[in-house]
Amino acid sequence: MRGFEGKVAVVTGAGSGIGRALALELGRSGALLAISDVDVQGLAETEAQLKQIGAPVKADRLDVAEREAFLLYADAVQAHFGIVHQIYNNAGIAFTGDVEDMAFKDIEKVMDVDYWGVVNGTKAFLPYLIASGDGHVINVSSLFGLLAVPGQSAYNSAKFAVRGFTEALRQEMLTKQRPVAVTCVHPGGIKTAIARNATAVEGLDPKELAKQFDSKLANTTAERAAEIILTGVQKKHARVLVGADAKILDLIVRITGSGYQRLFSTMMGKLVPGSH
Repeated sequence: MRGFEGKVAVVTGAGSGIGRALALELGRSGALLAISDVDVQGLAETEAQLKQIGAPVKADRLDVAEREAFLLYADAVQAHFGIVHQIYNNAGIAFTGDVEDMAFKDIEKVMDVDYWGVVNGTKAFLPYLIASGDGHVINVSSLFGLLAVPGQSAYNSAKFAVRGFTEALRQEMLTKQRPVAVTCVHPGGIKTAIARNATAVEGLDPKELAKQFDSKLANTTAERAAEIILTGVQKKHARVLVGADAKILDLIVRITGSGYQRLFSTMMGKLVPGSH
């Protein structure tokens, strides 16, 4: 893709799925990559693939929920490349369970990674993105940041929060005339490992939930998702919907308002451990 040559791009959760696909497409497009993940084996595989195509890459283990580590990481990336243009806050986890069955720690863990990880990455890199004169924050929310379904209250909470945070940030950058574009990404059902790595409350089988998700709801490949996201980044879109399911369900919510909740509580209640 055009428009990424020479750009320094940071991608979290790059050890698999959308993160890996984004890193590889950016690498093929001439970007310099700083990639991270808690999965060091998956990260090493992504790093090796980037080196095979000749893309400059810095790979580091990073837990996005660890704020101080993220701040130090941002400084290290800036020192390594001398400039940072883009951050793709993509890392995420999923958890299934009704509110009455979940422990507080289950909700907190999802929020720490899926919401605070995005906030940490944005705050850590924002000064460097502004200094670059051509910055871009790309935060991955979800289809579940546009609508809610039963059993996904923790994930819904985090992804709705990412949406609100990102949309407010975009307006601040516009109001203050900062040289930073901001994009919020809402993937629908993507064929990645997040469902297979998801956890659940006692009494639910994560493997069975993942099987249902993969067979019934995961319709878009990670590679296609990356293409759609990067096209939106090229055009500096405020919102990027990934997949026909995301577009259709977003439209249903717009038309029905809160009425979608009755429909989805019947249709989707126990089908999905995570949506990207």
